[in-house]
Amino acid sequence: MFKMEENVRNMRLKEWLIAQIDSGRYAGLSWENQEKTMFRIPWKHAAKQDYRQNEDAALFKAWAIYKGKYREGRDKADPSVWKTRLRCALNKSTDFQEVPDRSQLDISEPYKVYRILQDSNPSADSQGSPMIMQGHHTDFPATGVHLARPQFGANGESSRKVGSVPRERLVKEEPEQHGVLLESRLPIGRPLLPTELHISDFRLRVRVFYQGQMVEEVVSLTQDGCFILQGSVPVGSERIYGPCAAQRVLFPRCPLPPGMAEAMSRLLPHLERGVLVWVGPDGVFIKRFCQGRVYWDGPLAEHKDQPNKLDRERTCKLLDMSTFLQELERFMRGEGPRPCYKIDLCFGEEFPEAGVPKSKRLITAQVVPLFAKELLLRLPPPSTGATQQQSQAHRDEGHRP
Repeated sequence: MFKMEENVRNMRLKEWLIAQIDSGRYAGLSWENQEKTMFRIPWKHAAKQDYRQNEDAALFKAWAIYKGKYREGRDKADPSVWKTRLRCALNKSTDFQEVPDRSQLDISEPYKVYRILQDSNPSADSQGSPMIMQGHHTDFPATGVHLARPQFGANGESSRKVGSVPRERLVKEEPEQHGVLLESRLPIGRPLLPTELHISDFRLRVRVFYQGQMVEEVVSLTQDGCFILQGSVPVGSERIYGPCAAQRVLFPRCPLPPGMAEAMSRLLPHLERGVLVWVGPDGVFIKRFCQGRVYWDGPLAEHKDQPNKLDRERTCKLLDMSTFLQELERFMRGEGPRPCYKIDLCFGEEFPEAGVPKSKRLITAQVVPLFAKELLLRLPPPSTGATQQQSQAHRDEGHRP
């Protein structure tokens, strides 16, 4: 078993991972381009019949050993935990950005592609204002969202040459009510890609409702997202979930009418492990751990008038970043409706269901990725029609479920 030398024990993830790629020690771990700005990382699911732990989990195991989270011969081997640890580390790091368009997850030897980010700090202009003048970026500083706009050559690869950015591509921070002023529209042409979006705002606002009445509101502050759960069973242990510091949103115990209290006492024990919701580079995701059934509605829901069920122990995408950005651009030009970004969850009862309002369900939750809300509230559209829609967006951000 390969062991890291003591003199490299303090390497950051970026340095460590580059060293592993260059070593050629791990099957499937390789550079994606000649510039060595992108790399492939093997990503085979442990449930596959041809899964080989010694090979397919080797890199994840090496990272767990390097971080002191796994001791060979003393701790129980758990490839899923190893994989979770590295995934969390990649998501937390500001040095990496997933490139979903290049990833291949439906082949016999699946892999993900990540880009190594060189420098995420914006340059200052001659007057010292936080305006990006180089690197082909469009920033929304007050929202925690940064859109990278690389130049593309004939082969589709992004150019590394740094040049000036046309004035209409700049977003400038101003001391005004919304904090951000668009000097013109977002650049148009080809659609925005999730690989061109760097999110530094991973917050999620979670509201819990009992038969339509809000009983809990929490804003998660970690990149690992939040657990929504019953809460009587400890969660977040290193053994089970890895080092993810996901915030807990507990179903509160409060005085309830007799009939509702009885139904709640039957349902809550099945929600002990709950669901985990988080914001990733290419969207918003959820994974159901609890035994109780969970249904949802949102931007990517297959059905709008019949139930959408979450499968247990399987990651589901709730919001796609590329689609959201395209809808945002159309909305800002006054050519489309306000993008949908709110996600509704229903615990234990089928949802949505035609003719049955959400307020009739025993336990529901609303999840809002705050970067999306902030973008809509802070970027006034240029057209009259879109401005009216923007005003509606502000009104919609009340405390209605």
